Amino acid sequence: MTSRRFVQVDVFADRPGAGNPLAVVLDAAGLSDEAMQAIARWTRLPETTFVFPPSNNAASYRIRMFSPRREVPFAGHPSVGTAHVVLDAGLARPRDGVLVQDGIAGCLPLAVDGDGATRTIAVRTPRARIVEVARGDDSRLRDALASLPPGALPPVLMDGGRRWWLAEVADEATLRTAAPHWDAIAALAEATGSMGVCAFARSAGGSDHDLAVRAFVGATTCFEDAASGAANATLAAWLAARDALPGHDGRYRVSQGREVGHDAILDLRVDADGEVWSGGRVQSVVRGTIDWR
Repeated sequence: MTSRRFVQVDVFADRPGAGNPLAVVLDAAGLSDEAMQAIARWTRLPETTFVFPPSNNAASYRIRMFSPRREVPFAGHPSVGTAHVVLDAGLARPRDGVLVQDGIAGCLPLAVDGDGATRTIAVRTPRARIVEVARGDDSRLRDALASLPPGALPPVLMDGGRRWWLAEVADEATLRTAAPHWDAIAALAEATGSMGVCAFARSAGGSDHDLAVRAFVGATTCFEDAASGAANATLAAWLAARDALPGHDGRYRVSQGREVGHDAILDLRVDADGEVWSGGRVQSVVRGTIDWR
């Protein structure tokens, strides 16, 4: 088979163009690792996913994720977006409102609520752990955080499959206008084996979100992520560990991406067992086939 169903979606978006784009290739059986990497490089999107039949009875489908450079064990927006495409294609149905994704990170449940463009999907993310809580005068962080006056919580290095430095900023207005110091962020990412800096600030109130988040990726290439389900899940785990969750009953909403021309909304939930669920809405934008020989 050289012609396969192909869908491009916008994840964490209430309308096309607001969220984080994702390409999904259905009917991926028969594609080699080299072909999948080549397709992901060709789409030039943050990630491209490939859907296969499940390898065990507990799963709804099997997934592989590739950035333009390498295979990715887990990421939030590809998980949520692929579940949306699988449902629309009729390849799986939720059981008691839950799909199960089989991938490198194991079998992960996704909670499904509603249908179509207003449907919300949230993935239970792999457990994140605290690697290191930094001191305020840590010389490794000084230049990377120079434009980000600190908030109440100290900077922390968290590992949720990918490592992120998390830094609370004093107020939302400062966070939104901050200019990242890319050379310093790249140096920090390389020195600590991390993706870079995920900076956050609490909303002053009267808005549709509880936190504003900016994710500055310094690993490999420097860019600001439009909407990161995994980074936000890692942040939720840190806030829960410090008893500092915003919102109510472990639920809160994040605004991300406005500074790079997007307007993503992510819904986070920390359940009674301490598990973090990261999700939102998905918009289908392109439907067709991909011919790859």
